[in-house]
Amino acid sequence: MPPLSLPAQDQAAPDMTFDQMLERIRYDGAYPTREHAEEVARAVLAALGRQLTGDERVALAARLPAEAARVFAAEIPEAQPLTGWGMVKDLATRTGGTPAIARWDTGTVLAAVAHLAGPHLLDRILAQLPPGYALLFGRAELIQAA
Repeated sequence: MPPLSLPAQDQAAPDMTFDQMLERIRYDGAYPTREHAEEVARAVLAALGRQLTGDERVALAARLPAEAARVFAAEIPEAQPLTGWGMVKDLATRTGGTPAIARWDTGTVLAAVAHLAGPHLLDRILAQLPPGYALLFGRAELIQAA
């Protein structure tokens, strides 16, 4: 089988290192230490890895710093992805935190992921995921009236 070929817009190299990503997460999330920011980043990247499949998963992994990509790609995607709120509640359960803290952590990490993904790939990711993820990535989620 030939190797997977990504569209040119998905082949961009990460524009930050893992340390830079963690520093951004630490600053944006107001976490007291780099270690705390790394804990949060790993938990949220793993949670996202359980939700995203297909070409978008491969393209996002290519955009993340190597260490972040390993955490993200190590997870096996769920057969049925959770809604955005479902992912937050699952993260709270897995980390032993509250849903409010998990929501803060998720939004902080996914904002950095959105920056690395870029608008084109983020559009594709959001189109694949169930409702509720746009706000987690720092975007408005518009719903058409029936």
